[in-house]
Amino acid sequence: MKYIVVGSSHFGYEAVETILEAEPEAEIHLFEREDKASFMSCGAQSYLMNIAQSPDELHYANEESYKKQGINIHLNSDVVGVNADKNTVTVKTDNGEREEKYDRLLLSPGGYAPKLNIPGNDLEHVYTFRGRNDAEIVKARMEDAKKVVVIGGGYIGVEVAEAYRENGQDVTLIDAVDRFLPSYLDEEFYPSLSKEAEEKGLKVQTNELVQEIKGENGEIQAVVTDQAEYEADTVIMAVGVKPDTSWLANSLELDEAGFVVVNDYLETSAKNVYAGGDATLIPFKATGKKQNIALATNARKQGVTAAKNAMGEKVEMPVVNGTSGLAFFDLKFATTGLNNSNLGNYDGNIKTFYTEERVRPSFMRDGDIKVEMKLFYDSETEVILGAQFLSTGDITQAANTLSLAISNEMTLSDLGKADFFFQPGFSRPWNFLNVLALKAQGKTFGSTEMLF
Repeated sequence: MKYIVVGSSHFGYEAVETILEAEPEAEIHLFEREDKASFMSCGAQSYLMNIAQSPDELHYANEESYKKQGINIHLNSDVVGVNADKNTVTVKTDNGEREEKYDRLLLSPGGYAPKLNIPGNDLEHVYTFRGRNDAEIVKARMEDAKKVVVIGGGYIGVEVAEAYRENGQDVTLIDAVDRFLPSYLDEEFYPSLSKEAEEKGLKVQTNELVQEIKGENGEIQAVVTDQAEYEADTVIMAVGVKPDTSWLANSLELDEAGFVVVNDYLETSAKNVYAGGDATLIPFKATGKKQNIALATNARKQGVTAAKNAMGEKVEMPVVNGTSGLAFFDLKFATTGLNNSNLGNYDGNIKTFYTEERVRPSFMRDGDIKVEMKLFYDSETEVILGAQFLSTGDITQAANTLSLAISNEMTLSDLGKADFFFQPGFSRPWNFLNVLALKAQGKTFGSTEMLF
């Protein structure tokens, strides 16, 4: 059996390793359009902040390691076409194009970071931030940049803005909506985010549409919005990611947004062709529907699922909760399941509850660390559907706990009675997750604080 895997990131990596484990003698060909394989984009901020000393540290496999495993790795090889009738792909290299035959094809088309279609987007030092090449360019620019404007307040834009600010640059973050990180944290958490940005010297401008990047002799001078003008010598555009699938339009079924249509087994509209990664939609537990959840954890699960099905098993893609965690300067936060940005996809009535609680007893003298929490649940059944957490302490594993609660359709009562340990160095007699559920029900048991 000859397997062709296109794309060496999370999906492709898991796919080839899954096939290799089950069929050690299989003929596996892995195609990667870049000159290096399996770059971990989610680690790129660590490189900007000098945690990872080299981008080479951010690869979980490379050409040599793949070859040692007996995998046929093809770098600088861009798959630009699929002919499902002939079971072939078209591969473009510096030497021209050629056809390569397969028995099973596993695709991870991935996505690309677009630039805003505005005057000045082609000026020098206007960058995007996706993949190793962008990471190296944006990192190198840190030596000379003085005034940086980051366009887009999603997690990529926020990570780049934080890294440049920590490096000492004057940084302005601009977004068209009323706050940054809107798909991660709801409005209740924004005062803490905004305060943290202000204290760390990051300028934030929301509800502004970028209209132009002004320049002279190819150099950036300023970013112009519908409300103001901001001096700049460097601009990073982080305005989302689009599926890189236009080359598949005549080969596979795509939806209106360009995502590859796959079934529960990650089969595409073409026989013997499977797909996963950022260019596909994921089954989402809280709504029972599929949606765009571009996370490495999901792509890894898809790689295993697609590989097993390509080998003849019948394995459904696991349903996920979109659980993720991030840091913003000294704040740590995590989210899982429903939030206000995807609430409209739920067929039912929702209730929410927000509260703030101390993480540990006051006598621990740990700076009065508190956790902000929000819970989403069905108004009739009280089944938990989503949660968000933010603190200066690392409470992010709470999102993993609530992800299990969502997957197992736990109710507020279940969470309120859940058995969590107590030790003053870690928690209170009633864990903050117990308290969150109990307070959502209007219940308390005993005192959560000392009475004197």
